[in-house]
Amino acid sequence: MSAPAGDRDPFAAPRACLEDLVGWLEGTQAAGLTHAELEAELDRRGRELLRQLLQGQLELRALAEQRIDEVIDADGVRHGAVEPGHRRPLLTIFGVVDVGRLAYRHRGHPNLYPADGVLNLPTERHSHGLRRLAATESSRGSFEEATAAIGRSTGQRVGKRQVESLTARAAVDVEDFYASRAHTPAEEADVLVLSADGKGIVMRAEALRPQTAAKAAAATTKLATRLSKGEKRNRKRLAEVGAVYDLPPVPRTAADIMASEEGQTTAPAPKAKNKWLTASVVDDAAEVLASVFDEAQRRDPQHRRTWVALVDGNNHQIDRIHAEAASRAVAISIVVDFIHVLEYLWAAAWCFFAEGDPAAEHWVRDRALAILDGNAKAVAAGLRRRATAAALTASKRKKADEAARYLLNKAPYLNYPAALAAGWPIATGVIEGACRHLVKDRMDITGARWGLHGAEAVLKLRAVRANNDFEPYWRYHLQRERQRLHDSRYANSVIPAAA
Repeated sequence: MSAPAGDRDPFAAPRACLEDLVGWLEGTQAAGLTHAELEAELDRRGRELLRQLLQGQLELRALAEQRIDEVIDADGVRHGAVEPGHRRPLLTIFGVVDVGRLAYRHRGHPNLYPADGVLNLPTERHSHGLRRLAATESSRGSFEEATAAIGRSTGQRVGKRQVESLTARAAVDVEDFYASRAHTPAEEADVLVLSADGKGIVMRAEALRPQTAAKAAAATTKLATRLSKGEKRNRKRLAEVGAVYDLPPVPRTAADIMASEEGQTTAPAPKAKNKWLTASVVDDAAEVLASVFDEAQRRDPQHRRTWVALVDGNNHQIDRIHAEAASRAVAISIVVDFIHVLEYLWAAAWCFFAEGDPAAEHWVRDRALAILDGNAKAVAAGLRRRATAAALTASKRKKADEAARYLLNKAPYLNYPAALAAGWPIATGVIEGACRHLVKDRMDITGARWGLHGAEAVLKLRAVRANNDFEPYWRYHLQRERQRLHDSRYANSVIPAAA
């Protein structure tokens, strides 16, 4: 775009700023500075130069904007009155600039600004560049740290509440982005693995689920100077985390899982690829599992691949997996995490061995191998027989009975011989790692009390970043912003242009 005719030069100010900067660098003051002092001063002056350059480009656009004959809003109303000189501020990563444009008016209807649509201006004062920084930094560290990071990188002061608000706005298109994203086809031989789990987040009282808030109210005797036990227990809301990934099958044996001798290493487990994560503190387990199945469906719409669900044994989760699979007419095999089985065995071991007894390790290993060989029910029966033969009290044998009950109840999902032979995973390491990364590492900051919408936005953005999708997501988000804020205001959802 060339400069319009006339005496006004939109770039006069930045040219003068650049000349002043060069003059300063040529002067004696700059010559006496260390390189660190030069960096700091150039950073400050350089931001101002960039701000003025951006302002010049906006002024050039305003001077060159031509009147459009037909501007019709989404209701079919023609905005025929045109007023020049309408201006609005925009806080950018360089500083505040002033945007001038023509206003198209009709009495009783909001003004239309086609130039705003061309620029894809946000409704709030803060630019998309600042919003992107807020989304990136808030999903990395606390809102306080994000506020400080924005200040360091841009020199602009943005309040903590504003950073929270910008972060929430940045996350609004995550679900639609994944629903519309095309997938690169995977190998049909690759196993399609689904998994889900939950992790608690400490919430503000108004953000707790109703049943949790009711428990807190019923169990708590309010103290004046500290939190009571009821308040500490009933202060979390469960964030549901889901994962889908592809996995080349690696057949193994029970001996590959449990080393037979001291110092012997186990065989390497199958390596997950194309991991996709999602998380929500608003949606419940059923809704998150539905999203997980949606992602799996996008990867294998014809159901040609083997679907495997890894679970920790939660009954509600298992029921929901069965329901989702039935509704989509897909066959899915459910496998209970072997690490959870080991934890039950170790808990049972201390019913029979003194704490720290090396014999317990061999005992656990033998029973773990038996379970891996498909003998979970026999192991459960053996636990109960040993507890009875040792005449253990009810309290002493409690963990052994719990392990036996767990093995019997989950027996349909402990078909490890088939899983190992087929090369499937038998441990939920991916989803547990996702819970730590998405939830614990960011949401469990000491002293943090989360609001519902802030926590949801941060979880969504952390999932996007963990999926290495932030760049394509941001492009998609800006397109959706233009559709929502600008295209939708005009007839046929098209911003009119000057002839």
